[in-house]
Amino acid sequence: MTKSDIFPATGFGLLGMTWRPQVTPDVQAFAAMKAAITSGATIWSSSSVYGMTPEPPTAGLWLLRRYFEKYPEDATKVTLFIRACLDPTTLSPTTTRASVRASIEECNRILGGVKKINVFGPARMDRNVPTEETLGALKELVEEGKIGAVGLSEVGAATIRRAHAVCPISLVEVEFSLWSTDILTNGVAETCKELGIPILAYAPLGYGFLTGQVTKLEDIPKGDIRHMFGRFQPANFPKNLELVDKLKVFAKSRGVTPAQLGLAWIRAHSNIGGCGTIIPIPGATAAQRVEENYEEDESLGRTAILCYPADDVKQMQKFMWDMGREEQHPGYVKDYTEELFTKRVS
Repeated sequence: MTKSDIFPATGFGLLGMTWRPQVTPDVQAFAAMKAAITSGATIWSSSSVYGMTPEPPTAGLWLLRRYFEKYPEDATKVTLFIRACLDPTTLSPTTTRASVRASIEECNRILGGVKKINVFGPARMDRNVPTEETLGALKELVEEGKIGAVGLSEVGAATIRRAHAVCPISLVEVEFSLWSTDILTNGVAETCKELGIPILAYAPLGYGFLTGQVTKLEDIPKGDIRHMFGRFQPANFPKNLELVDKLKVFAKSRGVTPAQLGLAWIRAHSNIGGCGTIIPIPGATAAQRVEENYEEDESLGRTAILCYPADDVKQMQKFMWDMGREEQHPGYVKDYTEELFTKRVS
């Protein structure tokens, strides 16, 4: 299986479907998933821990099973990336050889044969387990046909190289958005370009900021995981809204929505300069929102950025750095992330 066989131009993140206090009803979720396929967003990213009480941690996998049981014809249209190897209670990584095999077996059991895992990877790498052990196990499971290929998530440049030396890496998933641009300076984008590894850019819309669904802290439901993110803390929230207001003005001048502008900004970096292929994977729980995300003209991505006055670009970039960026992950995940994306750029 080659990279051209695996990856479309756009993707779809499934976290918001089930990792929330109230799970999205199947009818609504299925409509959004169908819309993603129709829109060409056919690489889907999910995890073995996308579930909140009272749902099981594996709620995201069960959603996929129900969808492909109802629409078996869509199984070959979607490239499925599953991130797992996490303790469902602590979200700490478990990436020993035995744990990796057990995690893949469990994911395949839940999917029930209705959809192959095209790409599989640990959601986080365990500092206490050699990368070679984890990747060696994944390579064996590819050879056994249990998974199609191997991906990585939340890793630094050094780990990408180390892992790729053991087993070909088909993708790397990291956050990349107007709120998180660290891959441009920490070696991740450069390394992935050199090795020919596409990047999946998760949370490209700032966890709801660019969709307009979050205009005050009270808009985030109780129990929502976003309450643990630095950008949604009282000290940072107003500064993020300032950025959103600036983006709204620019988006209006271009005749697009802020969400479309945010996606265009990401696409403008793909295969340009120090970046290789970058695939945004916005999530949405409504078909209308999915369709909106992919309405923009194909030329918008680079046109919008290149036509933006250079002085304005510098001013916006400076504003982003000045507003500061806190850790992107909850504290109990932060300790296990190899390289935290918290660098401030002057």
